[in-house]
Amino acid sequence: MIVPGDYEAGYKRARQKDEALADNYIRHTTIGDPVMDALVEELAPLPQDLIHQFINAGMQEDKAGLRDAPEALREFFFTAPQPDPDWLDHDVFHPGIIAFQRNAADVLAAFVAGTLLVGFSTLISKSFVQTGRIFDNGVWRLRQNNRHMLEIFFPGGLERQGDGWKLSLRIRFIHAQVRRLLAQSEEWEHEAWGVPVSAAHMGFAVANFAVSTLDFSTKLGAFYTPEERAGFFAVWRYSGYVMGVPESILFSDENSATHLRDIGLLCEPPPTDESILMSNALINSAPLVAGIEDPRQRHAMVTKLIYPVSRALIGATLADQLRFPKNTMPLTLFLYRLDRRIKTLKAMFSRQNESTFASLLMVSAYDDSGLSYRLPDNVRAEDSRQW
Repeated sequence: MIVPGDYEAGYKRARQKDEALADNYIRHTTIGDPVMDALVEELAPLPQDLIHQFINAGMQEDKAGLRDAPEALREFFFTAPQPDPDWLDHDVFHPGIIAFQRNAADVLAAFVAGTLLVGFSTLISKSFVQTGRIFDNGVWRLRQNNRHMLEIFFPGGLERQGDGWKLSLRIRFIHAQVRRLLAQSEEWEHEAWGVPVSAAHMGFAVANFAVSTLDFSTKLGAFYTPEERAGFFAVWRYSGYVMGVPESILFSDENSATHLRDIGLLCEPPPTDESILMSNALINSAPLVAGIEDPRQRHAMVTKLIYPVSRALIGATLADQLRFPKNTMPLTLFLYRLDRRIKTLKAMFSRQNESTFASLLMVSAYDDSGLSYRLPDNVRAEDSRQW
C-alpha cells in the first residue's frame, strides 16, 4: 500500500487506535472516483454550455436531450446508472428532515462556525487553496453549501427528481473535474498528498458533515430525539453515496461516522498553512453570506461572535493551530443560546420578523436561471468561466 508522505506520521498513530480503519483510510487517499473521473475526461473537449446542456438533460431524464452526448454520459444516466443501495430507505429520512427544519438556523451556524473548520484542518484545504474556491467568489460557494444542505433536508429532496439528489450528483461532477485539473497542475504533490479530493477526504467529509454538525448544533441549542439523530445520519449517508463516496469508506450509522471522523483526523497531518488560510477566510466571509457588508459591522460580528463561538465549538487546541484569536468572553455558548432564545421570543410577537425559512433562503445560492451544471475549466477559480 502506498502511503503519501505527509500522512506517514499520523498513519502510525491512527493504527494504534484502529489498524484496519487506518489502513482503509490511507488506501483511499490514492483513490479518486474512477467512473466519474473517466466521464469528465470524455466531456473535457466540449464547450462548457454544451456540458451544462447534456448534464441537465441527464438530470431531467431527458433521453432525447442526450441523443448527441458522449456515449459514456448516456450510459451513466440511462444504460447503467448508479443503482440504489440495498440499505436505502427514504422513510428513515423523515425524522431527520423534521429535526433539520426545526433546528435549521443552529445547524447552518454549526456547519460554518465549526464543521467546515474541522474539514479544512485536513489536507483537503490544499485543493481549495490551489483552486482559490474560497478566495474568489467565496460567498457564492458558501451559499452553494447552504443550499445543498437545505435541499437534501427538504421533504423528497433526495428522491430521483429532487434538487437535493441533483445537487449531490452535481458535486460529484465538480469534484471529478477539480481532480482532473489539479492532477495536471505542477503544484500538486502526488507523492506527499495522494489524489486531489480523494475518496478518503470525501468519506471523511461526509462523516464530518453528519457528526460535527449534529454535535455542534446541539451545543448551540438544537435538540434531537434518537429517531431524529438516526434520520439525520441517514440523509447524509445517502447524499454521500450520490456524491460518489465509495461504500468501502462510507459510514453506516452514527457510531461508524464518529469513528471514521476521529481516525481520519488522526491520519491527517497537523493543520497546514493552507488550513489556516482557508479557516480564517471562511470566518471572515460568513458576515457577507448573511448580507452584512458594512466593514465595521462585519468586523464586530467576526471578532465578537464568530471567532468566540468557533473556538468554543472546535476546542482550544484546534483553534490555536488555526491561529484564531484568544477568547476573552466567558460562557460563550451559554450566552449564544440565551441570545437565540430571546430573539425567538421576540420573533413570536413581531409581525415584521421574517420567517426562519425565508432567512435561510437569503443565505443560500438560489438563482432564477435554475441549477447550473457547468464545470470549472481552469484550475484557478479566477481564470475559470462562471460555474
